Amino acid sequence: MFTCLVGEDGVSNIALYGSRSSVGDVATCRAGGRLGRRGRADPLAPGVGGLHSAAIHSDTDIEQWVKVEVIAHREVWVAVNTEDHPLAVMVLHDGWIDQLYVAPAWTGLGLGSRLVELAKSRSPQGLQLWTFASIVGAQRFYERHGFVIAETTDGSGNEENEPDLRLVWPAP
Repeated sequence: MFTCLVGEDGVSNIALYGSRSSVGDVATCRAGGRLGRRGRADPLAPGVGGLHSAAIHSDTDIEQWVKVEVIAHREVWVAVNTEDHPLAVMVLHDGWIDQLYVAPAWTGLGLGSRLVELAKSRSPQGLQLWTFASIVGAQRFYERHGFVIAETTDGSGNEENEPDLRLVWPAP
């Protein structure tokens, strides 16, 4: 079972749960199953808004990857509301923010900022992440949190073939 490591946010009644190896948690599987579903009509899907319209992997492949690889080998954080509905998910691994998605209805309310601050506290030596060059809002968000562009690519190295950026947060 996941343990509530951060506690409840008194303003929005959001609990933040984290674990390194908990396959059975319903909220995590529901939120984690959304990782990688680009362009789907899913509230936690990355690339919402038509930025990435083609599915790269089947739902079955994604769910298997989440259970076998992500939940088993990475640090997963899920923000849920009082009904245990996932609102956001963040995956950390070896100094990287592998995934960070917030449901569109919950963006701009500080939930993503809370997750980034948590990531910084869990990796005080520094963090890295990739984001697509086309998602300007994500770039601005990470830059507000002290990340700087360390590398740009033409997308030939990612499955989507989309130009992307590697951002780093150097520890103070």
